[in-house]
Amino acid sequence: MQSPDTPDAASPLEQHPLLAGYAPVPGVADELFERSGAMRRVWRPFVEKFLQLEPGEIPQRFERGNQYLRDAGVYYRQYSNDVLAEREWPLSHIPVVLHESEWSSICEGLAQRADLLEAVMADLYGPGMLVFNGHLPPELIAGNKHWMRPMVGVQPKGGNYLHFLAFEIGRSPDGSWFVLGDRTQAPSGAGFALENRMATGRIFPESFPRDHIHKLATFFGDFRAALETLAGRADGDMRRAAILTPGPANDSYYEHTYIARYLGLSLLEGEDLLVQNGEAMVRTIEGPQPLGALWRRMDAGFVDPLEFDPATQIGTPGLMEAVREGNLAMVNALGAGVLETRALMAFLPKISRVLTGQPLAMPNIATWWCGGASERAHVRANAANMMIGPAMAVDLPFDLDAATALGGQFRSGAEAPIADWLEAEGGKLVGQEAVTLSTTPAWHDDGQGGGAIRPCPMTVRVFAARTPQGWQFMKGGYARIGPEGDATALSMQQGGAVADVWIVSDKPVPSASIAPRQTGTFRRKIPGTLPARAADNLYWLGRYIERCEDSIRVIRAYHLRLAATGSPEDPRLARLAQFLGAHGFDISQPVPDALLQRLDAAQACASKVRDRFSTDGWLALKDLSKTAREMVNTARPGDDAARAMGVLLRKITGFSGLVHENMYRFEGWRFLSIGRALERADGLAALLIRFTAEDAPEGALDLAVEVADSVITHQRRYRVRTNLETVLDLLVLDAANPRAILFHINGLKALLAELPGAEVAGRPGDLLRALMPLRTQLSVIEPEEVTLQMLQQIRSDLFRLSDLVSQKYLR
Repeated sequence: MQSPDTPDAASPLEQHPLLAGYAPVPGVADELFERSGAMRRVWRPFVEKFLQLEPGEIPQRFERGNQYLRDAGVYYRQYSNDVLAEREWPLSHIPVVLHESEWSSICEGLAQRADLLEAVMADLYGPGMLVFNGHLPPELIAGNKHWMRPMVGVQPKGGNYLHFLAFEIGRSPDGSWFVLGDRTQAPSGAGFALENRMATGRIFPESFPRDHIHKLATFFGDFRAALETLAGRADGDMRRAAILTPGPANDSYYEHTYIARYLGLSLLEGEDLLVQNGEAMVRTIEGPQPLGALWRRMDAGFVDPLEFDPATQIGTPGLMEAVREGNLAMVNALGAGVLETRALMAFLPKISRVLTGQPLAMPNIATWWCGGASERAHVRANAANMMIGPAMAVDLPFDLDAATALGGQFRSGAEAPIADWLEAEGGKLVGQEAVTLSTTPAWHDDGQGGGAIRPCPMTVRVFAARTPQGWQFMKGGYARIGPEGDATALSMQQGGAVADVWIVSDKPVPSASIAPRQTGTFRRKIPGTLPARAADNLYWLGRYIERCEDSIRVIRAYHLRLAATGSPEDPRLARLAQFLGAHGFDISQPVPDALLQRLDAAQACASKVRDRFSTDGWLALKDLSKTAREMVNTARPGDDAARAMGVLLRKITGFSGLVHENMYRFEGWRFLSIGRALERADGLAALLIRFTAEDAPEGALDLAVEVADSVITHQRRYRVRTNLETVLDLLVLDAANPRAILFHINGLKALLAELPGAEVAGRPGDLLRALMPLRTQLSVIEPEEVTLQMLQQIRSDLFRLSDLVSQKYLR
């Protein structure tokens, strides 16, 4: 059989206009072409299909992939002054193509490396013989902020320190692969790999060569099963597994939410957890629930302020105690970040021989720690071919910063001699060979609707998961692509892109799914318990959205009257302005800053429950906020502002309808609905206090009915002009009007009755008892009995009810 990398004879493919400018760099390996200039056989099926596309079809297909990513809400955060600024996912549309036999060889070498890293980790937190016997300099460990002293002597639950790894690898000029870096702290990218695959599936939907591409789902199914096994206890008592995230400000937060949804795991932040009697517990609306395993996506130093960094605001006090007691498995173990240290790579080749008796099957980038005189002299003599930087850095070699010298020159432009720097800093520095990365095909857009394929530098990220069957590897999924001719800009923070990786077989591969095959009788799974923080954010999301809608309706009413009268001094306008001003709105602004702040608050709540919130709902909320901000510079007082508010009103009610109609009726939906009902009832009471008062101007009752969106209902129900009794009857006592206070009190009763602990020993609990007097009163009184004092008391009762909800469920 012909090797997958055996070149074919030159063919018209190589002469195609789209490849005419594709010139591999001399002395650099290329993924598409062999040195002879012939195309690698593994690429040929894809290239043949691609080059058959009409020139105008290519950008259309690429846009399909981009549109999928936008519709799915895929983003990353680029670190800047705005910590919540989102950037579109930078997909490089042409995949990297590798043959399964080559991938198998890569994974075999990396499995050996994964076992080696596990052995090093076990020694560093166990007997410490590598340091004792001189195989590792003690200062690289004891002085390393990623080495966690509290982990020394702690045997991890399940017996292993490492469970999920990523390796950044590159191809050298001779065609062999080498390791650029090990990601052991909290490896990112696996979730993005899934989205890369989904996007390329939109771009290249053809069954061939896709039928020959290995799927990714099996890898995630195996890892989820391993996590669930790890979470259990030796006595057979099951514990849940979850994902620990630093929160929405993290650059990979989208991935955390995506993986949580995909695997069906809870996404937790530090405030969701507490430790009781050495057990890690999740704060839920039903009380603390035990946790058995955490796939952490935050650096270990932030996990426990009692044991590590006392300044951290995102950790959980006492979490290390649960690890020490063997009740909580960390994936990966706390302290695993020490293995990412650049200088450690200088010693791994020898350590491999010491611990395993074998050389590294896949070498890592040549590295010299400058703490030794001979190594320092070597780095100094070869500085022109080196990357020289901090020894304790955990960044990948090409993630360069101002403290790095490349090719004998400082990135910061400093003029100090390299030799003096090496002598002064010595053991704080490391030199690494300035390797040449292989190039892979990437699309170069000419800006005029066309483009061509160009060779760009790349690295591949390989993911490995520990399972009962051994290390399992994701078959493809993630490559980093740099700009043409610049191998130092692979990071997305520096403008790099990301591509899918196809692992191709000579034969069609079977379909795959993360879900196991059904065996036995079908059983419906009960939704998991809701964490208190998630319930809190859903509750306040409901409240903030309702506040926004109420504000939009009042602002619209103001500008409609302003357009009709042309006089801000009109008594009705003055009353509207007073009402808005009391809530912090500057009515001189057609789109007030206070409205934008309320939208931001709603979006912030939604961002913290992305794993429990529909993508369509999230995108609708973002679109609402974006539209409002665009109107700030375009809307003018009067008709224009009123129309703008009409647009926002349709968008916000569309969002509310989308969420209400499509959200599964579990506890999360109930807390969202409780928040909306409380806020609408309170908003109506506040509106009526202001617009039914004795000093209210003529026409105020009509304004109240208009803002409450009940004009037509009033006309049909009463067939008379608005008066105090009809307005109070319609907006306070009408149990069938969704814009009436009693309607929402009845809704609250039904919602609260479904919550855990709503009844105690067969009798109503605190919440239902607090609601009953108000509900009874509103059910039996007549409109003429509704007074301003009663409306004020309704607001007080609702405030108390909100406090009770928070005390019982949201803390």
